[in-house]
Amino acid sequence: MKMHSFLHPMLTLFGIAACLTALRAQAPVDKFLDRWALTIPDGRAGWLEVSQEDGYFDAHLLWGGGSVLPVDSVVFPNKNTLMITRSKTVERKDARGEATRTQRFVETIRATVDGDNMNLTITQPNHNGRGVQRHEFTGKRIPPLPPKPDLKKVKFGKPITLFNGTNLDQWRLLNEDDVNGWKVSDGVLVNDPVQKEGKSRIHYGNIRTKAEFEDFNLKLEVVVPENGNSGIYLRGIYEIQVAATYGEPPHSRRMGGIYSRVAPALSAEKPAGEWQTYDITLVDRHVTVYLNGKKIHDNVPLAGCTGGALWSDVTRPGPIYLQGDHTQASYKNIVLTPIVK
Repeated sequence: MKMHSFLHPMLTLFGIAACLTALRAQAPVDKFLDRWALTIPDGRAGWLEVSQEDGYFDAHLLWGGGSVLPVDSVVFPNKNTLMITRSKTVERKDARGEATRTQRFVETIRATVDGDNMNLTITQPNHNGRGVQRHEFTGKRIPPLPPKPDLKKVKFGKPITLFNGTNLDQWRLLNEDDVNGWKVSDGVLVNDPVQKEGKSRIHYGNIRTKAEFEDFNLKLEVVVPENGNSGIYLRGIYEIQVAATYGEPPHSRRMGGIYSRVAPALSAEKPAGEWQTYDITLVDRHVTVYLNGKKIHDNVPLAGCTGGALWSDVTRPGPIYLQGDHTQASYKNIVLTPIVK
């Protein structure tokens, strides 16, 4: 009995020590488990989320344009380093330009964290198989999402007409080197990116407001033709998809989706060639969207930027920008009402 009474507190102490050791070992890893706003090597916006569920680590990555995608693997080679791999498929073609096979190249990202700052290096094999490239870039921890706002208590300022139906004085190209396909026609803002058959593809420009905004309500009308594709960027970082996808089930890459992030709650779009209305309220990094009078997003939290964002900082003001590098698209009655805080 005396030996048993002696061992019991000793075992308890050993248990506490083991728990503390486990916590100390886990704590450095925990600092990676968050959402990160990235500035990738070419200066474009990126996004990374590292998570843990059921004892496994996972990560999702946005690399400039396109979609938020899961990575191939997440490994902590030591307590202070995160290692992520993702693969890229490259199509091989013969002398006639016909595809013969595909190859997969694995890119490796290593990251360390210092407080709210992340330092990263990506190693990318050259697709000809000769050598690799290494690039350094940075990330910032994204502040926690605010609580869902009570839209009944939101106060609005004076409406601002962003397009007067006469000129483009309030707008400019995102990249002045791009070809401008935007013009005013019969009171409508029209994008007509004409491509010449048999010629190299012309890169037409996206257009943005000269002014920048914080939180607001945005109303506009838009029409796209068959197979049409455009997009409305809020603050220059969150894309609301515009596409001719009538009759297709809701999806984050179809009409009304928060691109590659959140699908509409229901289908509310009209067929291609018909004018459609958007009523969008962005406040405290939550968005409510009505498409053609039907609520398709109800105070949805925005985890981070979408592909094509101007930057990854979710706290800074930004412009309204419209995609013009895909197909024809027309906009009218664009009115923004700022939210007063």
